Amino acid sequence: MSAAVDRTVLDELHATYNRRRFVHPDPLEFLYDYDDPVDREIVGLVASSLAYGRVAQILRSVSSVLDRMPSPSVFLQCASRGSLRKTFADFKHRFTTGEELAAMLYGAKHAIERYGSLRECFAANLDEDDDTVLPALSALVDEVRSAAGGQLGSLLPSPRGGSACKRLNLFLRWMVRSDEVDPGGWHDVPASKLIVPLDTHMHRICLGLRLTERKQATMRAAIEITTAFRKISPEDPVRYDFALTRLGIRDDTDLGEFLVRCRSLLAAGAT
Repeated sequence: MSAAVDRTVLDELHATYNRRRFVHPDPLEFLYDYDDPVDREIVGLVASSLAYGRVAQILRSVSSVLDRMPSPSVFLQCASRGSLRKTFADFKHRFTTGEELAAMLYGAKHAIERYGSLRECFAANLDEDDDTVLPALSALVDEVRSAAGGQLGSLLPSPRGGSACKRLNLFLRWMVRSDEVDPGGWHDVPASKLIVPLDTHMHRICLGLRLTERKQATMRAAIEITTAFRKISPEDPVRYDFALTRLGIRDDTDLGEFLVRCRSLLAAGAT
């Protein structure tokens, strides 16, 4: 299988859409209000974990959580399991209950107390020889889930289960990459190890670009797609993620036209 995409067309798309003015409506925008990386990573965990369903509901739910924790790091430092349950008792986001959200935040508090921050918890389990962030991400999730006492439901899935873990990989993209869109903060984690945040929309795009033939948006598909992007952008394989996901969801984009152009450029280059 040969990919139907080259760097030229990806760079053009990136130059057009990888801009902060195209972020709204996206839960990523909540991170821009927090300069302290320790606050930002907590906000990122909340915003990415709730990033499923209709975008309007996502934004309302994330806003509802953050309104109750004005300074996230101080809030968690002072919180107990009981106070978290009380604070979020009436919270509901689709399948996610206030009990599950409180459990995740308590797990995050535990990881921060043990390591100093979520970044340090993650970095402690990231080996220089690891091809991807997957081992460190699995360890971070294990740490949070263990302290949460198994009350997370589907809020924080384990990468060990084969899921593409789109929301977790989205969280890492936000925290590791630093450009006009992604605010960064985890500067010691190499962007080269990131995995593409794969959902059904991105999977459809990557099928069209022939970056995978896998029919399901699984972790195996995400790694296969990431490997293909790494050949184009070795130091930053998720560089094009934000721009590509604008295709088909913005009124000024057309996924079909983009795919046709990619194939035409490749055909022209082969003659």
